[in-house]
Amino acid sequence: MRKFLLGTAVLMALVSPAIAADMRAPVYKVPPPVVPVWSWTGCYVGGHAGGLWAEQKEWIVRTPGGDFFGQSLGGHDADSWVGGVQAGCDYQFAGGFVIGIQGDYAWTDAEGSHDSAREFGVAYHSKVKSLATVTGRIGYAWDRFLGYVKGGGAWERDDYWATTIVVGTAYTARETRSGWTIGIGGEYAFTNFLSGFVEYNYYDFGTREIGFTPQLAGLGPAFVDIKETKSVVRAGLNFRFGG
Repeated sequence: MRKFLLGTAVLMALVSPAIAADMRAPVYKVPPPVVPVWSWTGCYVGGHAGGLWAEQKEWIVRTPGGDFFGQSLGGHDADSWVGGVQAGCDYQFAGGFVIGIQGDYAWTDAEGSHDSAREFGVAYHSKVKSLATVTGRIGYAWDRFLGYVKGGGAWERDDYWATTIVVGTAYTARETRSGWTIGIGGEYAFTNFLSGFVEYNYYDFGTREIGFTPQLAGLGPAFVDIKETKSVVRAGLNFRFGG
């Protein structure tokens, strides 16, 4: 019995280290840190600059009883710079599609003129002073690059006047016109807070009857239909927040 107990004790002494080794705490692998995926969800404010090309077609006489009623007095183009500010918000879906809404306001100084096609010594002038839009956009994001199309309502501020070689400025007019716009563009996020874009926008303000106010005694009011369209190419920066 004494030999049996002694053998058992020796056996337990030999086995215990092996059991202890098997019972060591397991080692868990630490997963790599998760890299956050960029999202266009959020809001932004920014500024832009570019070029504007306007067409004012077919100044058609609408003065009741006036000379050349219903006839065109010609038309002209007006090209210049454009610069302004914008603000908006975007929302990105899980599949990569992005929707958003944006408002912008821009200043310009696009002036043009043409000699009357019906009258001798008479010229017609126009100047685009500002542009504004409220648009929705839809696009698709490839990580930090967003391609999109946009469309919505547009407004502009125009000055018009007519001059003669004898009396100078004979008529003036000023109007805020409404219309619509469509566009296409691309935007890239340089950082989580700064993105840049380039886009083309087409504006159509239709045909409007413009009432001209006489600047000389003895002249009556005059009315002219003017059709106006515009193209704008612009680039800008947006400061993004709230994503």
